[in-house]
Amino acid sequence: MAQISARLAYVLMCATLSWGVLIATGWAQRLTGREGLKNGHMVLATLAIAFGALHAFAFTLLRSDPPDYSPFNLIRLIVPLIDGGLVRHSMGIIGLELMAAIAITASVRHKVFYRKWLRLHQVAYAAVALTVVHSWLGAIANGNLSLLWLGGLTVLVPTATLAIARFMPPEVLAKIGMLEAEPAAVGEGDAMDVSVNNEKCHRYGTCQAEAPDVFQLIEDNRLTYNRRPDEEHFAQARAAARACPMRAIEIRERVK
Repeated sequence: MAQISARLAYVLMCATLSWGVLIATGWAQRLTGREGLKNGHMVLATLAIAFGALHAFAFTLLRSDPPDYSPFNLIRLIVPLIDGGLVRHSMGIIGLELMAAIAITASVRHKVFYRKWLRLHQVAYAAVALTVVHSWLGAIANGNLSLLWLGGLTVLVPTATLAIARFMPPEVLAKIGMLEAEPAAVGEGDAMDVSVNNEKCHRYGTCQAEAPDVFQLIEDNRLTYNRRPDEEHFAQARAAARACPMRAIEIRERVK
């Protein structure tokens, strides 16, 4: 049970991160720009956390085989490095707890500290990295590294590629074919008009993450934005429009 749940959690965790990147960047917009895209990310995340929790619970059933496994109790499953806990176990505990915290606070992100929750959500990259290292160290300790090399790398390589691409400059992505090239840069006499369809906008905050100088979610969950941003913010505004999962942002470029 521990091994099966761990492998399912590993695959689902990688799928969750990949799906989230596809949504945040707008790379999946040709499939759908609807709510189902976001819901798919949430379902994958929920399943990954569920199987991760099942994997952790399975350790309470282990006794002394192999000999370095002393009985686990609730405290040892929650607090890293306590009572002789191993570093590899602690990495998995921290990673799972971070992902659980992100999932739990997601339900109140619109009403409480929404902008801070966006920063917390970005910690998911570190949480995934911790659990991946936990999985590999566990495979080495259990003698299953060859199996993980075959299956684990197959899942990890595209996940890592997408995660790295998420933070690459748009011009680099355009050169390697992962992103459509932006329209030719506007001239000094050009201007940009930005508008948001409030009926489509669900206040996910993706626009703020992509263009903080143009879009901002304020404390009462209202979206404010600069309708005519400065030229240095044009690239940010285009990135936000491309990343919006609900396609609620419209950009018009005009001559002054």
